[in-house]
Amino acid sequence: MGISIRKRKTATTDIDLSDIKPLPLWFFGFEGVMGAAYDLTKAWDDAWMVLIAIALVNVVVGATVLRRRVKLMRAMLKNAHTRKIAIGLLALRVGLHLVLAAVGAPVTSVAGHLTVAVLMGATTVTLLWFNQRVTFRALRLA
Repeated sequence: MGISIRKRKTATTDIDLSDIKPLPLWFFGFEGVMGAAYDLTKAWDDAWMVLIAIALVNVVVGATVLRRRVKLMRAMLKNAHTRKIAIGLLALRVGLHLVLAAVGAPVTSVAGHLTVAVLMGATTVTLLWFNQRVTFRALRLA
């Protein structure tokens, strides 16, 4: 199965997608941690060092172990649904904090930030996995 991609508004090229395998669920865990990064840094001051280390591991894993799936990762990053998920997650985070502050229950404790971090991480992983699943079904690869 192939897909046509336009380059510079003049020509199209066919890319063979039949050999592309889905990203494993554990890979989305890296993105889940990054989705929870804000609240993790609010819960633990030194979390930024761990987050940088996890981001570096993510890059190394993406460049080595998942090298054959680079086309898929690029396609997912360019996908409009992925951008909508990212914007939706930002809106969810800001909206959740604003609503809780408006009702008089702002997230200020470590436990509160960890709870929101788990919620955001789980939501990120679930939405990215679902986006990949829908993309594969649309391309008839799964």
